[in-house]
Amino acid sequence: MILFKIAFRNLFRNIRRSIAILLTVGLGAGALFSFQGFIQGVLNDYRETTIHAYYGNGQLHQKEYRESVYKEPWKHWIADWSKIKSFALKNLNVQQVFPRISIGGMLMHDKVSIVGQGQGIDAQEEASFFSALNIIEGKNLETEENGVLLGKGVAKALGVHPGDEVTLYTKSIHGSISKGKLIVTGIFHTGNVDVDNHLFRIPLHLAQKLLKTDQVESIAFGLADFRNWESISLSLTKAFPSLEAASFAELDKVYYQNSVDWLKMQFYIVQIIIISIVLLGIFNTISSAILERKQEIGNLRANGESTWDVMKLILWEGAFLGIIGSVGGLFLTYVIAKGFLHQGILMPPGPGSSRQFFISFAFTPLMALQTFALSLISSLSASFFAGIRVAKMPITKSLRS
Repeated sequence: MILFKIAFRNLFRNIRRSIAILLTVGLGAGALFSFQGFIQGVLNDYRETTIHAYYGNGQLHQKEYRESVYKEPWKHWIADWSKIKSFALKNLNVQQVFPRISIGGMLMHDKVSIVGQGQGIDAQEEASFFSALNIIEGKNLETEENGVLLGKGVAKALGVHPGDEVTLYTKSIHGSISKGKLIVTGIFHTGNVDVDNHLFRIPLHLAQKLLKTDQVESIAFGLADFRNWESISLSLTKAFPSLEAASFAELDKVYYQNSVDWLKMQFYIVQIIIISIVLLGIFNTISSAILERKQEIGNLRANGESTWDVMKLILWEGAFLGIIGSVGGLFLTYVIAKGFLHQGILMPPGPGSSRQFFISFAFTPLMALQTFALSLISSLSASFFAGIRVAKMPITKSLRS
């Protein structure tokens, strides 16, 4: 207890030295914490965009449907989808259910035509969940019986705007040509070039009418929390053994999962570099401060204090500096990020994207704990290695320093 009090009072004996160490530890902890928050913000944005623009939290298909190519794919679609929807909505974690069907065809306006890949959707349900579609003209598809929502590239190629009429030609499951007159309700821009240049969305009942079927190809789900998907998918596949579930990460492996894996590895490398620089800075500052105190430590040894007593004093001082400095750095970083950068940082388009996006810092208690631990360990390590060198120095040599 006496060493504890002396170590604390020693912080105020040389205020300038203590402030220099605290600033080094605080800046190091703040740099690590802000970088981790930025990384998490990027990953969160990728996840939310994938969920709320394309796939929902996950989807159901017939077994092996996604991994196979069929000559007649409609024979492997889901027939009793309304029963599945009713079952899923009994789970409190399932907020919405979205039956879907793919419909390929040719869109025409005046004398211009383009081949596109469409989705038949429950428009009214999806309008409230798929907010990341980013409507840039008109409005989202909701209750319009013959409405169509076009990707930015599709609309540009056809030269259409909201209110214009387009004609969709497609082939039904029986091989006959179906034709539908559609009114453009809006134009969306996800930032994914492949999606924006080919995708269009029409009401589910209209797609089924054109394809001459009452089945759906897949069922997507909107959950209260994406972390609940695993338990929900298990209950669904257990109740309906002929179906298989896939999370949004599996469904979008190329654009989401591969991007996340690549970014994580890149961030780990950058993080190692930053951690090395920051920890070396803390180590150097504390070591220099201790080496300047050779005469003081020599006096302690001359007064009968053992090497271990001196080391305990130095380590207590290092612990105080590490705790105060890292807590201060974490607090200031959080205040700056949430108080002055709460709207996020505008980032240029990422790989495979054509749209700028805002990244907000996303902090978690685990991040703060990890950063605090690293800063504290660094302070204690620097104190130990510098302290043991001085504490073991001959007393006469220490006093002459």
